[in-house]
Formats: sequence, structure tokens, C-alpha cells
Amino acid sequence: MAATRRPGRNHLFVPGPTNIPDRILRAMMVQSEDHRSVDFPSLTKPLFEDTKKVFGSTDGTIFLFPASGTGIWESALCNTLARGDKVLSSRFGQFSHLWIDMAQRLGLEVIVQEEAWGTGANPQRIEEALRADKNHAIKAVMVVHNETATGVTSDIGAVRKAMDAAGHPALLFVDGVSSIGSLPFDADGWKVDAAIAGSQKGLMLPAGLGVACISPKGLQAAESQAGKNDRLAKVYFDYADQRKANPAGYFPYTPPLPLLYGLREALACLFEEGLENVYNRHHVLGEATRQAVAAWGLKTCAKEPQWNSDTVTAIVVPEGVDAAKIIKHAYVRYNLALGAGLSEVAGKVFRIGHVGDLNELQLLAAIAGAEMAMLDNGVTVTPGSGVAAASSYLRENPLAKA
Repeated sequence: MAATRRPGRNHLFVPGPTNIPDRILRAMMVQSEDHRSVDFPSLTKPLFEDTKKVFGSTDGTIFLFPASGTGIWESALCNTLARGDKVLSSRFGQFSHLWIDMAQRLGLEVIVQEEAWGTGANPQRIEEALRADKNHAIKAVMVVHNETATGVTSDIGAVRKAMDAAGHPALLFVDGVSSIGSLPFDADGWKVDAAIAGSQKGLMLPAGLGVACISPKGLQAAESQAGKNDRLAKVYFDYADQRKANPAGYFPYTPPLPLLYGLREALACLFEEGLENVYNRHHVLGEATRQAVAAWGLKTCAKEPQWNSDTVTAIVVPEGVDAAKIIKHAYVRYNLALGAGLSEVAGKVFRIGHVGDLNELQLLAAIAGAEMAMLDNGVTVTPGSGVAAASSYLRENPLAKA
């Protein structure tokens, strides 16, 4: 028997991919064109400059790869480091774990600082490790800015202060996949040497376009690897090939044309709203979600308010409740997509993503659906309590600053 049609739309509240605004969808509906024509740079050259604004950079160089955020992380590592180099990384969630795993598989030696899930990078421990590294064997510090598995945001500015206090020359690599375009990011001020973003989060695009912002120091490190026998191999991700082609507005291979047009429109959306308003909107939506969680009598995975993420909230279910069942029920019964718990928190949390193109009423729909799904699965919450708490907060806190 054929499946029954589901009226209405799917409510997408995973922390990426995110909702795509209609105007961006329309912008990507383009016919193929010659990516080596004399007209093509009129599309691409502004992208290399305008994208820097989202990273908070004027000094950086933008690279656009047909890749996911994972691919862009690989590009940062394999261009700037050599086989056997030591890197320092905090592990406090699934995605920080994955970047560590990648670095190890590429042939790097990773010094891992374990932190409790629900917390983030510890600047004091980073400073201590760098001070102890008298010979400067550590070549880079890797930090996930926003850990989507646990709903935690780390303080990158504090990490930079710790590195400076230690007087250590290590590069600073920051995974901003679920923060850039949604949370304040100051690549120049924080002296981030490699910052990465994925198209499917705050940039409100389909997955498939990876974006890197590399500092002059990062580029210098990449140049120093040229000709070394112990350099990490790369071809597709070689920055040198991009740097030969990009200044003229071209790419070393066929670019993802619809995504480039989509990026142009996405940047227009962000700049029209104003980046400060974008950041404020995400904070308000994040706090409204946390107000709902408190009204339900539940806790977030983030252990202290200082760790709260404004792009995703991971909600801890009561003991004996399987969060995976709530997630499945929300999808099947209410056509609501919630984020699953990953690795150590699998089955223990469900996640509400509040990132990208969202407003108050969209968020309230997700909170209402999550509430119903919990009630249907035996979680004792007062019906309507989460929606009431969130709506009260939203009424008092406009998304746009005056």
C-alpha cells in the first residue's frame, strides 16, 4: 500500500543542515555556464572579499572548496603541517573527537586534553601545555568553537589570550562549522590561522561548499611546506593551486556553480539583516529554547550557562527514557526533525537546532512538537509549559536590536 501523503511541511530542527530561504533556492536555479569565461569573475571575485566579513576578517584569504566541513578541516591540516608534527586539541564532544581522529589518521601526533562532555576547551590547560613545550614542538592548537553534539560554545578569545600568555608560536585552528554566520566570530582579533565553515549551517545553503579563512601566518606555514619530503600529501585540497587561480576569479577545477550563486545570495541575506542582528537573533532563540527546557523541569547537556550554545540546545531526558524514541516519534507523528544524541550522549539527549533562517514562530513550533513527542513517550512535563515560557521570553526580547 502506498504511503499516505503528509500534508504541510517538514519542520527541520536539526543543527544542520538548516532551512534554506526561498530567495536562496531561487538564486541557485541557474543554467550551466562556462566557468572560464571572461564574465565569470564578476560572480566569484566579490565572494572572496565578502565572505571574509562573516569570519570577522580583513587580513585572511578565503578558499572555497566543493566539500563538506570535514574536507575543509583536512585542507587546513594537510596544507600547513608536516607528517609527525605535534598538535594540541581539546576533546569534549563528538566533533572534536572526529577532528582528532582525522589528524591522527593523517599522520600527526595529537596531544589530547580530555574535557567533560557538556563543557568546552579549557584555556588554562592549553596555556599550561604550551608553557611546558619549551622547544615549541606543538605546531598547532585545534579547537571546536561550537560543539553541536552537546550544545556547547567555547571561548576562542580566551584560548588566544592563553596562547599569547604562554608566548607560544603555534597556529590556532578553529572549527566554526556550526558557529560562523550565526555566532560572533573575530578571526582577526582572535588571530585564528585557519577557520572553517560549512555551507549547510549559518550560511543557509545545501551541504557541499566548504569555506576556509586562512591568516597570513597560516599561508606562510603552507608555503613553508613546499618541497618538504615529510609534507602531508594533498592534490585536490592544495592551497597553492587555488592561490594561482582565485585572484583572477577562477578555480583550478570545475566549481559548484549553483552553490556559488547561493553563497552570493546568502551573504546578501546576512548583510541585509546585519550581522549584529543575526547574532542577537540566534541568542534570543537560544535563550527562548533554554527557557522552555527549564519550564519542562529538564536540564541541558551544557553543564554551566557559560557553555550555552546559541545555535543548538541538547536536552537531557529523564533516567530510563530513550531519547531516540522521542526523536523517531517526533518525526513520524509530527513531521518534526530533531537532532539525535551522538556517541557518549546517544539515547540520553535530543537536540533542538535553532540555527540559520529561523524566527519566533518557527521555533515555537519545534518546542511544541518536542513537548508533544515527550508526553507521548511518557516524559512528565506540563502540557504547554515550554511554549508558554519560550513565548513569554520572545515577547519581551525582539530578534532585531533597535
